[in-house]
Amino acid sequence: MKESDNEEKKVALVTGAGRGIGSCIAVRLAQDGYFVAINFAHSKDGAEATLRKIEEGGGRGLVVRFDVRNAAETTDALSSLIEKHPVSILVNNAGICSDAAFPSMGAAQWNDVLSTSLDGFFNVTQPLVMPMVQRRYGRIVSLSSIAGILGNRGQVNYAAAKAGLIGATKALALEVAKRGVTVNAVAPGLIDTEMIQDAPLADLVKTIPMRRLGKVDEVAALVSFLCSKEAGYITGQTISVGGGLG
Repeated sequence: MKESDNEEKKVALVTGAGRGIGSCIAVRLAQDGYFVAINFAHSKDGAEATLRKIEEGGGRGLVVRFDVRNAAETTDALSSLIEKHPVSILVNNAGICSDAAFPSMGAAQWNDVLSTSLDGFFNVTQPLVMPMVQRRYGRIVSLSSIAGILGNRGQVNYAAAKAGLIGATKALALEVAKRGVTVNAVAPGLIDTEMIQDAPLADLVKTIPMRRLGKVDEVAALVSFLCSKEAGYITGQTISVGGGLG
């Protein structure tokens, strides 16, 4: 294999990488030797902090702003990105939650959560998948959730969005498997991030067989493996990181 081919396979894009799980995944992939495009929509400071962590560790990357919900904005940003950095590793991490009991859930809460996960999946993945197919190599990993497998009170919108990612993962995996492109989902449970800082953690931990919160590094380690050459025969799968849940 030519060196240029090797370089093409070493570019990763992580959406929503300005904080939490996405930031940790971006840093881990940089440690694995990938040039990492760090996407953000609003958290510019967080994305730049992620890039500094990567560079301090001897890695390389760049920050790229686009809102995954906005198809035109995403297409323009990706077109500029792949001119110089053909993406062979895609981690669809961008996601939001807007919790409420379903009878009191507003249409905006429903639409915003589903649009970020599902429209985001389409808007980012669709322009990148054919170049992967043409190169006969690619890794696509989407961050689902235990909520998308088990459901969760107050998160009908979030559970629907994350379950939709699992379905999209399974279907796309079937379409591109013979071209050397794998498509998988990772379903974190309760992970120690800002997203759950206001939750009743003492009570929630009692529902976890391991009796502790997960760590962002534990999620990033699984994503790292699924993005590797060694995971080339794993596709269409949803793997939970939930301490026994899911």
